[in-house]
Amino acid sequence: MAIENKKIYDVIIIGAGSIGVPTAYFMAKAGLKVLVIEMYSSVGQASNKHAIGGIRATHSDPPKINLGKRSIDVFSNWQNLHGDDIEWRQGGYSYVAYQEEHARLLKNLIAWQQEHNLNISWLGKQDLLAVLPNLNPDHLIGGTFSPGDGSASPLISAFAFHKRAVESGAAFHFNESVLDFIFDGSRVSGIITDKEKYYSKVVINAAGGWAKPLSEKIGLEVPVEPDSHEAAITEPVMRLFDPMIVDMRAYPGSANFYFYQHPTGKIIFCMTPDPPIWGTHTIASSEFLPRAARRLIELMPVLKYIRVRRVWRGTYPMTPDGSPIIGNVDGLDGYLLAAGMCGQGFMFGPGVGQLLTNMVLDNLDESDRVILDNLSFHRNFDVIERLK
Repeated sequence: MAIENKKIYDVIIIGAGSIGVPTAYFMAKAGLKVLVIEMYSSVGQASNKHAIGGIRATHSDPPKINLGKRSIDVFSNWQNLHGDDIEWRQGGYSYVAYQEEHARLLKNLIAWQQEHNLNISWLGKQDLLAVLPNLNPDHLIGGTFSPGDGSASPLISAFAFHKRAVESGAAFHFNESVLDFIFDGSRVSGIITDKEKYYSKVVINAAGGWAKPLSEKIGLEVPVEPDSHEAAITEPVMRLFDPMIVDMRAYPGSANFYFYQHPTGKIIFCMTPDPPIWGTHTIASSEFLPRAARRLIELMPVLKYIRVRRVWRGTYPMTPDGSPIIGNVDGLDGYLLAAGMCGQGFMFGPGVGQLLTNMVLDNLDESDRVILDNLSFHRNFDVIERLK
């Protein structure tokens, strides 16, 4: 009787995107035998390639601050450590306030954020205009400035993480889809794909907008719903400003607006649709550009005659409270969630990868435990992150 030749790994990661690829890198680097399963033909081909590249620790939730700081440390040192130019630029973030309610919110957060070791300050109108001289001064009250935040290329970063993960021994299987899971009692012990069976000690669901239907295969309801967002990029112009600018005002059709100047000089801008556009829509609409262009010009009139080169649409895998779901699921040993990044998977990817590696190696410190407790699948989801 033939004995099954089992393909056995320490960890199987489902999804080669903003979370899965850096996680594979950190785990393989730590000596774990890692397999990544991806339904597309290469890394970063789902939500990752639609991201605009912002990376911040500026949040109103301690776990997200912590993950953001860890990620910034990785992104900012990557080229020095590996020689890969991932287009990292430390231009900072600025939340601008044109309404008293937003000024109060931002000011009230400052002391708390500083207690969590964020390098952030409130700047009055004139001081903010010294940092952003082309910002529209009409009705401007002021804003926050956090110089340690920045940006990088999502797709170039994904390829860099993939390259170094493979060098460390990680295996990537592309054009392969997960059909089902293998159980050993109540423990998830592997997966069945459209090509093969694989066994492992740990299976990580890092499937982004597909995390919910994937978990449904094992009877688990994960509160993650994809929400479509659009963005645009312009022709390159001279350097006009450094920080990512976030306008928190709600306008008809949008809950907020944000933009920054890429290292190449191009302006990248995006807005959060209101009401949300649920689903995995990736075809650009006719409504986005007229609305977004008006907001861009209102905030920075000097950009009035700039030409837009491209518009695109991607998905934000959203949770009810605007924060990720990371960690174990009670009653499902061997199954870890790293899902619901709410459009922040790229900025959290390295931090999440380090955290999951510590989990698998049973090497958690106190800050790791705080993150996992706050971002648990079993939380109440009733406290909305104010700078989500």
